[in-house]
Amino acid sequence: MEAKPVDILLVEDNPTDVELALRALKKSGLANNIFVVNDGEEALDFLYCRNKFENRNPNHTPKVILLDLKLPKVEGLEVLRILKKDEEKKIIPVIVLTSSDQEKDMVESYKLGVNSYIQKPVDFDQFIKAVNQIGYYWLLLNQLPKK
Repeated sequence: MEAKPVDILLVEDNPTDVELALRALKKSGLANNIFVVNDGEEALDFLYCRNKFENRNPNHTPKVILLDLKLPKVEGLEVLRILKKDEEKKIIPVIVLTSSDQEKDMVESYKLGVNSYIQKPVDFDQFIKAVNQIGYYWLLLNQLPKK
């Protein structure tokens, strides 16, 4: 579907949170190659190049996935479970960015292999700061193995 590689796959169903994340990444100069999907099923379709993404280049895997947990169709924890069981996909860093403050969600995320768990700050400035730090670390500092 898209021709260029994706640096960030943002999986978020809340339009306000999508807009805030995009603004924060743009403000930090990290908004060049972001792709947004709005539910867990669409995230899996994107990553596995199926359905409306069947023509997407499977070699263009995201550098990082920002994943909400409370998603329609397929929950974020199930998306995480599927990705971390897949030998090819499990090396993609997944950052849970969620409003959930439930300890069980955090524990389950780490058991499934999440790379980081961040609770969305309610305050706008704190949200922008958190997204900036995520983008800076995972896109600029973190190194992934070559395929």
